[in-house]
Amino acid sequence: MSLADLIGKLRSDFLEELKAAVSSKDLESLKVKYLGKKGPVANLMLELKGCTQDERPHLGKLINDLKEELASHCENSIARLKSEELQSQFAREWLDATLPGRKRPLGRLHPVTQMLQKVIDLFIGMGFSVQYGPDVDTDYYNFEGLNFPPDHPARDMQDTFYLNHNFLLRTHTSNVQVHAMESHQPPIRIIAPGRCFRNENISARSHVFFHQVEGVYIDQNVTFADLLATFQEFLSKLFGEKVETRFRPSYFPFVEPGLEIDVRCTRCKGAGCRICKHSGWLEILGAGMVHPNVLRKGNIDPEVYSGYAWGMGIERLAINFFDIPDIRMFTENDLRFLEQF
Repeated sequence: MSLADLIGKLRSDFLEELKAAVSSKDLESLKVKYLGKKGPVANLMLELKGCTQDERPHLGKLINDLKEELASHCENSIARLKSEELQSQFAREWLDATLPGRKRPLGRLHPVTQMLQKVIDLFIGMGFSVQYGPDVDTDYYNFEGLNFPPDHPARDMQDTFYLNHNFLLRTHTSNVQVHAMESHQPPIRIIAPGRCFRNENISARSHVFFHQVEGVYIDQNVTFADLLATFQEFLSKLFGEKVETRFRPSYFPFVEPGLEIDVRCTRCKGAGCRICKHSGWLEILGAGMVHPNVLRKGNIDPEVYSGYAWGMGIERLAINFFDIPDIRMFTENDLRFLEQF
């Protein structure tokens, strides 16, 4: 077969395959097949070596014309099919612009934040002001100024996150109490909300970081009865008058006498579960009368002034208030859980 006949056959074969192409992807493959570096059109140029000097100009022009013709067919067909594919895609994805748009989901306050705000609002309504303190503080404000002895277990590395020999992540918001006494004279009536950090085992009822509200009231003639009345009023407003509470004597270095306040576990209704350690009761705060040594370190005369203080865990309150089975759910960022609030 002469080179001219080979060129004609190549054109004919290409046009037949072009008719069979149904997508732009097929055309791209066809273009590479015929016009690629190792394709039949490129091979035609090699056939010119066997032609005479007089035939080469004419046959060379035929090969170039074929190359341009095939490339033009491919480009036009590819553009046409891509346009058709795009129109087909638009048809499949057609939207009625007159329909109302889809509502975007609204953000929500985290349940811990909701609980914290509720507690703050209740105490503000009872005459307390809000004061904030640093998450990172010195050993003095977190321990020594609160009458913790040097050998107290809470000061050990296994309980406290130390940054260096002097600075640490506060283990309670009680550090604000010491700052407040240094900068204000009685009467002092404040609450101090914030985050706390303790090196504890994570479980259904405890975590390495949590939220707390510290409170302190210092004035003349403040008594233990004032403390009990404050929390009876607070808990009745928070949970309702039907909430069952229990007051137990306890020890904390910065109060004397001290107590713990429990509420009946709403998860098991007092029957016992892992949240309440199968006791039927859930501890929500520790409190007591401010220790005279703490008053002295705050430059307040314990012979003239007295006061009470407390610290309550917000997550513990939220577990009871929202009937949540596990404290770890607050930090898992599971939208199925968070969207319920």
